[in-house]
Amino acid sequence: MSHPQSLPSLSDREAITDTVHRALLGFDRNDVPLFNSAFIAAQERMLFSMNEKEIHGLAAVRSQLLDFVGPMDTTHMISNVRIELKEGAETAKLNCYALAQHCPAGTGRDGAGKKYLAASEYWIDVVKEGGDWRIEKWVMKVIWTQGDVEVMQRPS
Repeated sequence: MSHPQSLPSLSDREAITDTVHRALLGFDRNDVPLFNSAFIAAQERMLFSMNEKEIHGLAAVRSQLLDFVGPMDTTHMISNVRIELKEGAETAKLNCYALAQHCPAGTGRDGAGKKYLAASEYWIDVVKEGGDWRIEKWVMKVIWTQGDVEVMQRPS
């Protein structure tokens, strides 16, 4: 089942949160168009930082993260969402917690299979482009992990 790239009738705060949901669903479903819809049009300006390691540009984020995580069986969930948005503004900041479960492709439903769970905090800057909210900067700090770290190792 596919997910739409935009949902009508959302408030700005709901649409900002939905921007993050689109990116995370893009990871979980390995859906490149949905993933891309969450990010600014000037893709080279996009910045993703994970534990202070910076990835510049959406193409690099796709090749370094989505191409690896996308084929896995994953679920990314956010909670404790807080949004800083001034009335009428075209920019906003979102902060939240995230839990991300990772399993090798095709093994997610295997209760005894390898799994890797990561809890993180996200700080995300969004901008409004053409009526849609899009991610410009995403800072991720892993707080704790649990499980088999080999799940997250790229094949050599």
